[in-house]
Order: sequence, then structure tokens, then C-alpha cells
Amino acid sequence: MTVYYEPIIYNVSAEEEGFILKTILQSRMHLSRKLLSRLKLTEQGITVNGERQYISVRVHEGDRIEVRMLQEESDDILPQELPIDILFEDEQLLVVNKAAGMIVHPTHGHYVNTLANGVVHYWQQQGKSYRFRPIHRLDQETSGTLAIAKNPFVHQQVSEQMQAHQVKKEYIALVYGVMKEEEGTVDAPIDRDPEEPHIRIVTEAGYRAVTHYKVERRFHEATLVRLWLETGRTHQIRVHMLHLGHPLLGDKLYKLKPLAGDETREASASAPVMEQPEAGSGALTAPDTADSSTAAADARAAYGMERHALHACTLGFTHPGTKQWMEFEAPLPEDFKRCLEQLQAL
Repeated sequence: MTVYYEPIIYNVSAEEEGFILKTILQSRMHLSRKLLSRLKLTEQGITVNGERQYISVRVHEGDRIEVRMLQEESDDILPQELPIDILFEDEQLLVVNKAAGMIVHPTHGHYVNTLANGVVHYWQQQGKSYRFRPIHRLDQETSGTLAIAKNPFVHQQVSEQMQAHQVKKEYIALVYGVMKEEEGTVDAPIDRDPEEPHIRIVTEAGYRAVTHYKVERRFHEATLVRLWLETGRTHQIRVHMLHLGHPLLGDKLYKLKPLAGDETREASASAPVMEQPEAGSGALTAPDTADSSTAAADARAAYGMERHALHACTLGFTHPGTKQWMEFEAPLPEDFKRCLEQLQAL
């Protein structure tokens, strides 16, 4: 039996009288060429007033255009019962509050205990077989809002909003040191470290990356910061905060390097000093790495945070189906709250 996703419906207005159907599909409904090509080959993929039509026909005021996409088989992801904190769900979208420590999608060596495993199990319990389509990603240790599309159209639509900087992505972070400026913008390009590809660095030859920040509260040795992403580079906030000399509390990858002759130096509240790159390298700052033997010391230095102190608190975008602006809030997790309590007690 052929199973379709919920139809996407568009009613032709008086101003659109006589428009070619293809124009409506592309300029009004914002269907990509790839998706349009797929729909043309789908029975009942594109209908006008219930009748299948060529996209070259003209439409008239009051016509009801419906777009239907075939439901796909779910990915080859092992369903696994895991706790999922759902912030919102309808026929087209699922928005969750991702827990810190959870990987979004299975990768080499991590085939279970991911958000994808839990979501696929949750859908199967409902008799659904959606393909797992996260619209964006969060690092394993980052908690907070994450949106998942239930069909290709929604994924395309929200992804395009992101590319056009029309999506609100707001984060809360705790950083080492007392930041002097009340607010500011970091406009510093980011790329892979040529020597360690899993690490990102600020480099003049990198891709444009812009982060806006505002100080929420200062503590004796740390600062609570609210951040907004204008671009979405991998590890962007972590790299940019390190670039400012204020790495995230608990960040084991992006932290201040020790000064020459001071191998025990920790990131501290007093004017952090960055190790300078070699001339001509193009790298403006470089992260350091830590092994598991330093985990306990890192947790103590991070006021109990056993992961980097970054939480995706707010996500906002225009719903592709209803065309209404929607905003989702994820409350601070318990480890973040405990860390704040420790800082307040100093």
C-alpha cells in the first residue's frame, strides 16, 4: 500500500490568477528542483483541486494545490528505548531537548545510545517509519534544542532558512575569566587544523564565522554569557570563545595552552595569555587536547562541570507548514544549575 506524508496545501489567491503551477510550487511553496523532480514522478504527488496536473498548467483564484510525498523507509538505525525530552511535535516536525553526552547520529564506533536510536524507537512505537533527519547538529556534550524533520520538504525549508540567517539559535555558556565587554561580536574565520583534522581553529584562510555575545552575569572567576550564531561552523562557539581568551568551562578540547615553562597552568580568571602560532601558519589561535587522566582535575577546575558548559537554550524558525514563527525553549539542565550555584557561593 502506498503511504504518503501529510499533504502540503496551498490556496491560490486573486493576485496569483493565471500563474503557471510551476511558479507557485517554486516561488510560493519554495520546493527545490530536486524535490519537484521527485514529485513529478509520484502518483498524486502534485494535484490541483484533487486532480493530478502537469506543472505547466495555469492555476486560478481559489484553486487548491496539494503536494504529497511518499513516506520512506526509516534509516538502517537500530531502534533503542532511550529517554527523549520532547519540546514539540506535529505531523512534520519533532523538536527535542537533547541531553548532554548524547551523540545525535550514529557514527563509526558509536552505533547505539544516540539520539537517532531513541527517536527511531519512539516513532516505531507510534507505528511510524520516518527517516531520521536532524535539521542541525549539536556537539555530543552540548545540551538543548534540536529540530528533526519528518519529511524532505520540511528539512529543505528550515535548512534554507538557516542558510538565509532566518533561524534564531541562542545559547547559554559559562566561560573562564571575567569578560570586560558587556557585549560584542566575534567575526573570525574557522577551518580545520591541518595537523589535527578533528579540531577547528581560527585562521585567515578559513570560512566566515560570526558569533554575537552578551554578558548575563559575572562571577569571581567566570562569566555567564548568552550567544547568538550568525553562521553555523563546527565547534564555532567553543573556538570563538577560546579565541577571545575565555574558553568554555569544562571544555577538554578547546582550552588555553600553558605558558612556556609553566606546564601546570590552568585557564584562570586573570588575563589569560594565548600561546602564539608560528609565523606564516595562518592560525590565530590553537586548541590544546586533554587525555582521560586529567578528567578529574578538569572537573574541579570547571566547578563541577564534567562537560563543556554550553546549552542551546532557544531555537526559532518559521514552520514550513503553517508559516507561523515558532520558538522553543529548553530549560537549563541540572549540571549547569549546580555549576552556577558553586560560582554564586564563591
